[in-house]
Amino acid sequence: MLPTQRGSLRLFRVAGITVFLHWSWFVVAAFEISDRTTQYHAVTWNVLEYLALFGIVLLHEFGHSLACRSVGGRADQIVLWPLGGVAYVNPPQRPGATLWSIAAGPLVNVVLLVPLSLLVVWGRTQSWWQPGSDIRMWVVTLWTINLVLLAFNLLPVYPLDGGQILRSLLWFFLGRARSLMVATIIGMIGVAGLIAFAWWAQSIWIGILAVFALFNCWRGWQAARAMARLDQLPRHGGFACPSCKTAPPQGLFWRCNSCGTVFDTFETRATCPKCAAQFPVTRCINCGALNPVSAWAIGWPSATRPVVDA
Repeated sequence: MLPTQRGSLRLFRVAGITVFLHWSWFVVAAFEISDRTTQYHAVTWNVLEYLALFGIVLLHEFGHSLACRSVGGRADQIVLWPLGGVAYVNPPQRPGATLWSIAAGPLVNVVLLVPLSLLVVWGRTQSWWQPGSDIRMWVVTLWTINLVLLAFNLLPVYPLDGGQILRSLLWFFLGRARSLMVATIIGMIGVAGLIAFAWWAQSIWIGILAVFALFNCWRGWQAARAMARLDQLPRHGGFACPSCKTAPPQGLFWRCNSCGTVFDTFETRATCPKCAAQFPVTRCINCGALNPVSAWAIGWPSATRPVVDA
């Protein structure tokens, strides 16, 4: 249900992060701008307001991405769509790293409050700060948008930032799987409140956001159950993921790219038991990171370690 780069327009690339604009953004933008023509005297200001909204959203998403990369995670894609933006981040599977990657987004909005508030204060001393002025309306609306986005994102509803921050904090005490379970349960309760508010406010967009949150809460709940089952499996001693430091589980979790055979790469020393294909790198089942096989080997004698291609 999350937007991807498929069906999206590539806008630009900054600091190794590519920004995409989903096709549905144009449809909703046309509707929203035409629906608010009475807000300003000139439609140009409606366009500027909508662009400013997504400018704030984009800065918010860059906050997530850059914070994730600062702790050694992967973040190279942002997709803007009508419901805001999605930063595809994969921080190291540690509660502190995840917490910083998520909290950095709302922190951008907190920082933006300072120049926007100063702009409002300064504007009050200017001749154009008159009731009914388009520029005054635009500045005040921009300040309000940033504050509303900050408050809304901090709601403890998974997968909003507030829900993910709550999950990261619980992770310190409850572990990876249980913290996600608790966060999604609280998120579902929050979704019920969003649906009730959408009905009261007669807001179709809040209703859509509530459905989006409910869908992701359900996916989070399923992921938490899968994590819990994975955590119960026996582990390979003498091996640990270089990225998350977790020992790999015992079982047929790896698939040969050549013949499709599933096997336990740590039992076969990274060699397919059917076609004898060798794999110099392997993916962590826990965090998804891809690392050289030799880097996992705590207990392998150096003479038996697989040769890693340059």
